[in-house]
Amino acid sequence: MEVKAEHRYAKISAFKVREVTREIQGLPAEQALEIVRLIPKKAARLIGKVLASAIANAENNNNSENKTLRAENLVVKTAVAGEGPTMKRMHTRARGGGARINKRTAHIKITLTEAEPVEKPVKAKGIKKSKNKPAKTAVKETAAPAKASEETKN
Repeated sequence: MEVKAEHRYAKISAFKVREVTREIQGLPAEQALEIVRLIPKKAARLIGKVLASAIANAENNNNSENKTLRAENLVVKTAVAGEGPTMKRMHTRARGGGARINKRTAHIKITLTEAEPVEKPVKAKGIKKSKNKPAKTAVKETAAPAKASEETKN
């Protein structure tokens, strides 16, 4: 069973929200909530509220056949940040001109599902894959001996 929560018209750019939503997709709901609490961004605070709302929706609204969804069994299926309407404002500039300011909004949607958590693969940084081909070693002449010979002439 899927549970949804949504925050519409959040006064933040969707681009900034997507940075945080990518981090929590596929994680267990409680672990995602802890990660969001540790991220020092405005987007993380907004996503934390939406995630807490989705967990509360799961526990309170889905009581079919005396089966309640527990937060321990929930996994973040999708966390999406879409663009909302942009408010256009003017800012006065030099010599009677003006510049436009775009005040962007976002729609934050989180979907939880009851499933087994799927672990994200951890990528090792700095390790390159090596091919089985032997490396070619080329001997290059350096310009250092030529400089040394020029110095002995002087």
